[in-house]
Amino acid sequence: MTRTVAVVCGAFHRTEIERMLAYVTEEASNLGLMLGEIMWVPGSMEVPLALSRLLVTHDAAVCLGIIEKGETQHGLAMGQAVIKSIIELQLAHNKPVGLGIIGPGAEPHHIEPRLEPHARAAIRAVVDHPSESSH
Repeated sequence: MTRTVAVVCGAFHRTEIERMLAYVTEEASNLGLMLGEIMWVPGSMEVPLALSRLLVTHDAAVCLGIIEKGETQHGLAMGQAVIKSIIELQLAHNKPVGLGIIGPGAEPHHIEPRLEPHARAAIRAVVDHPSESSH
């Protein structure tokens, strides 16, 4: 059975996230996955709501974004809240979610080397995730 995977993309770092999406698309094809809806949201803070809506109609999802280190703790607090919400949605919907969010706390020199590995790991996570029938 081919799994349909939604992708939620944070647009705040659009150029980098478009590159991550290209890696996700390539890796999904290699894994025999079908990408469903791709939803762009303003930033990582908006990911959970979009994810919640997409998990209703898709077998799995991937979240792509970047949460940079700022001068205050805002990014760290936001990142922790977003990641906690993503985990809770995965459990509530009983569907795998691949986390391709770089950060929180990413500095500019951290971003480039993480784009491809984070994107590919996020899509692989929905395949490597045990399904209900494997129990």
